[in-house]
Amino acid sequence: MQNLTSLLSLVPKMAPDDYVGFTFFIGAMAMMAASAFFFFTMNDFDRKWKTSILVSGLITFIAAVHYWYMRDYWAVNIESPTFFRYVDWILTVPLMCVEFYLILKVAGAKPKLLWKLIVLSVIMLVTGYAGEAIYPEQAQIWGLVSGIAYFAIVYEIWLGGAAKIAKAAGGSVLKAHKMLCWFVLVGWAIYPIGYMAGTPGWYEGVFGGLSVDVLYNIADAINKIGFGLVIYTLAVRQTEAKNA
Repeated sequence: MQNLTSLLSLVPKMAPDDYVGFTFFIGAMAMMAASAFFFFTMNDFDRKWKTSILVSGLITFIAAVHYWYMRDYWAVNIESPTFFRYVDWILTVPLMCVEFYLILKVAGAKPKLLWKLIVLSVIMLVTGYAGEAIYPEQAQIWGLVSGIAYFAIVYEIWLGGAAKIAKAAGGSVLKAHKMLCWFVLVGWAIYPIGYMAGTPGWYEGVFGGLSVDVLYNIADAINKIGFGLVIYTLAVRQTEAKNA
């Protein structure tokens, strides 16, 4: 008991209105719970869908580990953990692009689509980090490049090759693809908005004093867990249809 008390005394105190710290805690636990769910249900499906469920679990697991670090970083420094957040994104966002390819692979998608989405996502993140953390005085330029890459992804999945493959597949594959498209269009939009709001001299204060980290944390949980649940639902429907 004494050892437990000693350990608890090392935990930084958080103010009751520390919404950033609160959402870091909630985000870490939500991501970990989602990972456990995806990993434990993975064997409920055949090989074709097992990989997709595995990737969904990896996305939330990687995010959970980073949120654990970001939570502690915030508690000690009361400073936005930009570095850790981009390390998380540079791993999880390309994996979310992989999910598009995996569900469309059964409809004939080629590896070219996979690499196109991955390269665009990496460009979006690397240039975003450069503008936010390395060259903030040139944030508009780097943000523009990052934004172009983001909208190129949006175009590809809504109107480009990925959209055409999904439309040809139809049924539950098309429905799942559209759901993921909405996550990218609406859910991912918080990231460029947060980039602008968090850049000095741009749109600071646009959220009325609410920290951008709160919005990032909520959006991350919704986007990453939501992505996985869409894939899980598709796998369930495909399995049920196969066994009917």
